[in-house]
Amino acid sequence: MRLKSGDALIVVDVQRDFLPDGGLAVPDGDAVVPVLNEYLRRFHSAGLPTIATRDWHPADHCSFVAQGGTWPAHCVQDSPGAQFAEALRLPDDALLVSKATTSDADAYSGFDGTDLASRLRNAKVKRVFIGGLATDYCVLATVRDAILADFEVFVLRDAVRAVNVERGDGDKALEKMRALGASLIELHALDAAA
Repeated sequence: MRLKSGDALIVVDVQRDFLPDGGLAVPDGDAVVPVLNEYLRRFHSAGLPTIATRDWHPADHCSFVAQGGTWPAHCVQDSPGAQFAEALRLPDDALLVSKATTSDADAYSGFDGTDLASRLRNAKVKRVFIGGLATDYCVLATVRDAILADFEVFVLRDAVRAVNVERGDGDKALEKMRALGASLIELHALDAAA
């Protein structure tokens, strides 16, 4: 497969709180960083857009256990845990998309409550390549919404990791994405010259 005009890379929530020792650590979450860096390099070299989504929660966010939610506090606005992984090499011109930015609304998808779909359309994007954290939550939701917005979607299978609250959740999420119409690819499938 060759990268071409109309392609964009979406890096989902590769933030410090989702890495080992973070507030809501994804097992082996840091393993996505070097693989994503190579995808980032290839997209940047090809002059194609890169989008980075992030949780950007207020301290009293509804998803936090203290507010009756499901998750421990994570990715609080302007906190160290909300920063992108230190080793992640986002290009300077990457588009930043913040989600779940108000106390009373959660958002797993990078499209939920954001202008991401319109920005992609304005950039004439047709195909999106999605990797990041976590397979069974924010990646799945972002993939679903990208398909609903009529983008062709490729999931970077070698650049995602799952929370796996229940054993096998990550594999089930990949199957759901495939059933929705996404294609699962790995780095070796992209033309090395791209």
